[in-house]
Amino acid sequence: MIRTPICDVVGIEKPVFQGGMAWIADASLASAVSNAGGLGVISAMNADAEWLRGQIRACRELTDRPFGVNIMLQSPFVDEVAQVVVDEHVSVVITGAGTPNKHMKSWVPAGIKVIPVVASVALARLVERAGAVAVVAEGGESGGHVGDLTTMTLVPQVVDAVDVPVVAAGGIADGRGVAAALMLGAVGVQVGTRFLVADECTVSEEYKERILKANDIATMVTGRRDDGAVRCLKTPFSRRYAKLEREGASKEELAELGRGSLRKAAVDGNYEEGSFMAGQSAGMVTRRQPAADIVDDLLEGAEEVLRGATRWVR
Repeated sequence: MIRTPICDVVGIEKPVFQGGMAWIADASLASAVSNAGGLGVISAMNADAEWLRGQIRACRELTDRPFGVNIMLQSPFVDEVAQVVVDEHVSVVITGAGTPNKHMKSWVPAGIKVIPVVASVALARLVERAGAVAVVAEGGESGGHVGDLTTMTLVPQVVDAVDVPVVAAGGIADGRGVAAALMLGAVGVQVGTRFLVADECTVSEEYKERILKANDIATMVTGRRDDGAVRCLKTPFSRRYAKLEREGASKEELAELGRGSLRKAAVDGNYEEGSFMAGQSAGMVTRRQPAADIVDDLLEGAEEVLRGATRWVR
């Protein structure tokens, strides 16, 4: 059994975080991962306070174990959802798309354990000084909004730069990835793409099928021109978006095209107009499983790899 310091930090049995995927990471998936011993995460995405409050309460009906809330700091409702996690006594908040220092002034005194997602050493140091209990170092192999550095290069540099525990994310979908992350100095992993096909994931059937059919070159990144890089599956929508970028379309035109595209994929299953965000690990996801089996596969696979790690040492 693999147990690391992050387990004690957030009160879980197994060092696996489920990614906070917008329109996907809800009470159903989060509770299933938490019940499996990992850290399930609800995505606050761009939803308002009452939607998030409902999801938190629904999750508590499904699990008595710790779970977290992912807060996107660019959400128009960020201030009100930041207060909801205090009011509802959420134990862990994972942040993305910005610097959470403003909200940490209320979260930390409330006993909330804040774990920001970072794509650089500078941001990792900044949030550590503000009171983060850990960081998620996320490489550009991940789905959704991505930075420039790969997981292989980002994680060890963040580990060397901060004293808080580091969780690795980006391109991790099996035990080999978990083992590699631990060898890079991380004490846990955050996984998103593989959980898309969990039985308890309520994403559209079309989304699940597209992940299962993906291969090693199934994803692409759009938005680099305007510092809004997003990794998603190659679809009519993403190819159309990339074409407009190359032709010099304005930010307004691109924003209009992208408006609601993730919901069209995740909720409606609209292949033509939806943005099917997924990591480069999509080609490694080959079967549907309960969330508990995914968590166990990740860690049992890592144990097997780590036990044989010395075979080349003489």
